[in-house]
Amino acid sequence: MDGLRQRFEHFLEQRNLATEALRALEAKTGVDKRYLATGAATLLSLYLLFGFGASLLCNVIGFVYPAYASIKAIESPSKEDDTVWLTYWVVYGLFGLAEFFSDLLLSWFPFYYAGKCAFLLFCMVPGPWNGAHMLYHRAIRPLFLKHHEAVDSVVRDLGGRALDVAVGITRDVMQTLARGRALVTPAAALGAQPQASVTQPQKDK
Repeated sequence: MDGLRQRFEHFLEQRNLATEALRALEAKTGVDKRYLATGAATLLSLYLLFGFGASLLCNVIGFVYPAYASIKAIESPSKEDDTVWLTYWVVYGLFGLAEFFSDLLLSWFPFYYAGKCAFLLFCMVPGPWNGAHMLYHRAIRPLFLKHHEAVDSVVRDLGGRALDVAVGITRDVMQTLARGRALVTPAAALGAQPQASVTQPQKDK
């Protein structure tokens, strides 16, 4: 419990969009930012459990702030924050792919969106307890290193086949257009020939 409290207080000392908003509210209201953060987390949890549009709110939380932080990472000279958010997006993409097949079943559970939101927040927590970093290095990276050569081979084969199909389609289209032009050109040329002028014999005066 003490470790969780220390991580919570350490998070409040970070400088990011959420903590800056909490500092601004603390300055205006005089309420400690720890209580403000706890109240906001409680209201968010209750809304995810009982509120309307919980799926939209959950997706906004998992996408909007990470997108904002990713833009800041791109614009900053440091590459460390780029790695942090690239790792998050890898985990987010795989989670979205898995959710596509299980969402119809899991969305019926009452705590589904609260758990999903907690998972996404866990994946973007700064520091050594970052969930995306842990999942990537413990699960995704070993699988990638084990199978990436086979996946690259399949991708190259599919890319070569797609290129062959595209070349074949282009060749067929060009041949069809050429045949159509060959059929149209003689008729057009025939219609373009000038008609012979008919000269009437002049009458003798």
